[in-house]
Amino acid sequence: MRRLSRALAAVTLAGAGLLATTVPAGAAAPRAGQATAAKCEAGWGSLTKTAPTTAYKPLLDIRAGEHECFDRLVFDVQGIGDHRIGYRVEYVDQLRQDGSGDPIPVAGGAVLAVRVSAPSYDPNTGEARYPGRAGQPLTGVDLTGFRTFQDTRFASSFEGETLVGVGVRARLPFRVFQERNRIVVDVAHGWQPLG
Repeated sequence: MRRLSRALAAVTLAGAGLLATTVPAGAAAPRAGQATAAKCEAGWGSLTKTAPTTAYKPLLDIRAGEHECFDRLVFDVQGIGDHRIGYRVEYVDQLRQDGSGDPIPVAGGAVLAVRVSAPSYDPNTGEARYPGRAGQPLTGVDLTGFRTFQDTRFASSFEGETLVGVGVRARLPFRVFQERNRIVVDVAHGWQPLG
């Protein structure tokens, strides 16, 4: 009986020794959501982001999508080769239509104005390419269930540029980049710690 209890004690101590070598002292198990927070760290900031243009090609479509860490708006522009699509994306107190200056209400805690150097019409023929109407939601964009995006509004297509407003929950960090013939705007679901 003593031999059996000594053997059990030895096995227990050996197991504890293995655990001690694999789990450092003071280490805690990750909390729920901790891994996601680390993966979602962006550091994008919420200041104005711009890029110059080298071509004005027609805007063909605007799409929205949900991702784990952000909501995304994509502007599809007619093939532009190696040219840059210009943009200016910034938070504004109120969205205003180009030309008239008329205010356009956008629902949400903050309004992100997205200006893309791509008219909603063909600059050579004047033919409409993207069916946007001032003050109306973006055609084909359904934000049901989105965490960050709350509203979209077409503001104008004026002098070769298209302006839209995106209503978001708050002034959250965002990034903008060109990917081939697209301008992509990502707005984070929240502010994440950077370390």
